[in-house]
Amino acid sequence: MKPFHLDIRFQALVTLLTVIFFPALARGSDYIWIEGEAPKSQNMTRHPWWYDKVKKDELSGGDFISNWSDKPGEAAYDFDVPTDKDYTFWVRANPSGSLLSFQLDGADWKLIDMTTGQQGNINIAEDNKPDLRFMAWAKVGALKLSKGAHNIKFKMHSANNNHGMLDCFVFASESFMPDGALKPGEKPAQSAESAGNKWAFKPAKDEFSPDALLDLRGLNEKVAGESGFVTRSKDGNDFVLGNGQPARFWALNTGAYNNPHVNLERHARFLAKRGINMVRFHGNITPAGADLMEVDKAEREKLWKLVAAMKKEGIYTTFSPYWAGTSRVKPAMGTLDPGKNGNWGMLFFDKKLQEAYRAWMKQVLTEKNPYTNLTLADDPALAIIQLQNEDSLLFYTSQGIAGTGAAELRRQFGEFLTKKYGSLDKAKESWGNVDVKGDNFAAGEAAPYLVWELTQHNGGPPQQKRCADQMQFYTEVMYNFNKMAGDYIHNELHCKALINAGNWRTADNVTMLDAERYSYTPNEIMGVNRYYGGAHEGANSGWAISNGDKFTDECVMLHPRELPVTLKQVEGYPILISESSWVPPQGYQSEGPFMIAAYQAMTGVDIYYWFATGEEDWRQPGSANGFMPSEGKWVCATPMLMGQWPAASLLFRMGYVAKAEPAVYEQRALKDLWERKMPIIAEDAGYDPNRDKANLSKESNVKDGVNPLAYLVGPVVVKYNGDPAQSKVADLGKYIDTNAKTVRSLTGELELDYGKGLCTLNTPKAQGVTGFLKTVGTFKLADVTIVSGNDYASVLVVSMDGKELKGSGKILVQAGTSERPTGWKTKPAKVNKVNGEEVVNFGKAPWQIIDTDMTISVKNSALKTASVLDCNGMKMQDIPLEDAGGMKQFKMPANALYVVLQ
Repeated sequence: MKPFHLDIRFQALVTLLTVIFFPALARGSDYIWIEGEAPKSQNMTRHPWWYDKVKKDELSGGDFISNWSDKPGEAAYDFDVPTDKDYTFWVRANPSGSLLSFQLDGADWKLIDMTTGQQGNINIAEDNKPDLRFMAWAKVGALKLSKGAHNIKFKMHSANNNHGMLDCFVFASESFMPDGALKPGEKPAQSAESAGNKWAFKPAKDEFSPDALLDLRGLNEKVAGESGFVTRSKDGNDFVLGNGQPARFWALNTGAYNNPHVNLERHARFLAKRGINMVRFHGNITPAGADLMEVDKAEREKLWKLVAAMKKEGIYTTFSPYWAGTSRVKPAMGTLDPGKNGNWGMLFFDKKLQEAYRAWMKQVLTEKNPYTNLTLADDPALAIIQLQNEDSLLFYTSQGIAGTGAAELRRQFGEFLTKKYGSLDKAKESWGNVDVKGDNFAAGEAAPYLVWELTQHNGGPPQQKRCADQMQFYTEVMYNFNKMAGDYIHNELHCKALINAGNWRTADNVTMLDAERYSYTPNEIMGVNRYYGGAHEGANSGWAISNGDKFTDECVMLHPRELPVTLKQVEGYPILISESSWVPPQGYQSEGPFMIAAYQAMTGVDIYYWFATGEEDWRQPGSANGFMPSEGKWVCATPMLMGQWPAASLLFRMGYVAKAEPAVYEQRALKDLWERKMPIIAEDAGYDPNRDKANLSKESNVKDGVNPLAYLVGPVVVKYNGDPAQSKVADLGKYIDTNAKTVRSLTGELELDYGKGLCTLNTPKAQGVTGFLKTVGTFKLADVTIVSGNDYASVLVVSMDGKELKGSGKILVQAGTSERPTGWKTKPAKVNKVNGEEVVNFGKAPWQIIDTDMTISVKNSALKTASVLDCNGMKMQDIPLEDAGGMKQFKMPANALYVVLQ
């Protein structure tokens, strides 16, 4: 029976709504769809502006029910359920500051969360004004309905005139995906379903069938930590599992624990299937109440649940407990007063705050997790603790420390100088009697310069001497905190999880980042946060994509120095990137997993955490904050990012790309760090080895700096407290051709053309290409030939059985192009005098993906079948696999992400 709408002229006569059954898109589940405008009874108050001045063609059934009054409005509905069944309850209602509650079969009233898990938020105002007139789907949650008659009531009771709108509501199977006013089984107009050379991404629910031809769960341990805690290799540079087996992690930042509708066990299984074996919990354990020493127990509960759920699927957890930006600590609790600077920098030197931090960590790590019956200190599924997120005294935020916080910092600086020189007067004499506003030597206080001064080298020798002392002081303050916290966690709480001190940048990453990293050396892991994306301007550009925003959009292969994994690694320490992604509105995204997996493996960067998801599975286009008309910015559970993880995670975790020998090995003296001497190579994309040559260390045997493209040749490694005369650099001229604009890895397996925007991967077990494929058209690799008419695309051909491609019995072919929301539209615009785009329409669900146009040949005569998979790894159909010049050849379907060859 096809879905239909009752004519609204007759709906008012209907007191018992008809229950309609339809075959679902994928597996034929039943649902109950009820129009809001057809209640059994109601006392709503219509308002002309609120009811009449809206686009009713955007509504289910062409109408809705609404309230705008000094009194709450209620509406009641009767419906029948044909058999006992579990349903997922969704409502399509107004999300703009509204309060909507429901009462099912006379039970207690329950408030519907109209922000969490919301989808398809649209402006229905007739005049398109961004006021309150919006409509969105909200997932209420799971319900078990028994066979027979039921009644449900809705109440609109917002503070602003009890305003509310209800378009429709549905009890559906768990796989239901809202799509505007469309019922399950209804197809939108051609322009919405697919347009031109695009296809609509509308995935079915993953049932985790054992028949799936693509499921990477088997790469994980049966249970995370089954052989003990993750540790470091003997040389300290890499990770090993408890049994000594080398470990590589494909990682993700997840906030799904914040969504009450998410099944964390299913979320974990979904991630494991796509190659994830590490997640990061980035939380806030600071007190929710007035007691400084009391951890936020609700936040701890989320962590406990996440660790337990992930552990079952062989996924480890990284715990990030504290960020000054969200800290709820206030001076009234007994800590120092930082003025109006929030808590930036305070954790490093405020003794009372440090005492509280230890108390919080003790409560989190040593009290038993009820979901595992273990403390986190004893649970090897907790692999890494990140002491704090994105804070440093070497960053500009420390300039704002005021009040008693600033006084304490002056006192500690005075104490440091007295210890170093014997007295503050002797320190001042060594500086040539340089004074700084705020100095009070009589009280034992020395005032630090603004951090901006540390980025300059324009002052005379006396000022620079004082800057060097401050640089050493700030670095050692952070070093000492990191050591204290690490010793406490390991020695007093007896927790064996590895520790990363931090992940931040400095006011000048060229001259100061090595000092920041040196402050991490008391702990076991180096870290940084580093994203890829162009400029983005807009009122809410920090977190949302809205109409009128302007942005630039370029692929990373045209800007290779901005590749996030081009990192200077510290000898004897693994390094992780705890937050990163190809950040929307960046459109060149399918290259991301390809480039990260390949160059991460070649350079030896240990963990890259994609940022971020809050969904149980896939993310469709939707509001950034749940109610403002916009698209989310910090998302990665999308077809061109998460959909490209399987082949990328497989080749990375299986070691299919060889790690190169160091292209650069630099030794740095601590004195050079304090004096902010130029390193021979820096991570900063703006680093110029010819800039400030005079500021290079006099002891270095590398006098002219190093071409920063060296990061794409091999690992760049630094040793602190070393001899600069012992630095070494490979013969980069053999691998970098600046005229041709190409860079080849020391291993010969990776080649980047940063003139054309192309990168090829060529190893025995994994081969592929990403970038502007049409500019070349045909790519002949060792065992794979790729012919593509796509302007831009990514393709990976990866062995699934560990054998070389030419002899493999199972091969994954993965393709990606570009995605945008349905209706996405831009126009040319200038962004900081650079050519860019302006968002005209940020669009809506579903994703529209550019068709794949490529033919792939593999040199493997044993291959017999080519099976097209859906996004859940299930076989949809076989396609022709033909003989072609000693190779097996097939045409990649235009609307497929994966094909498995066997």
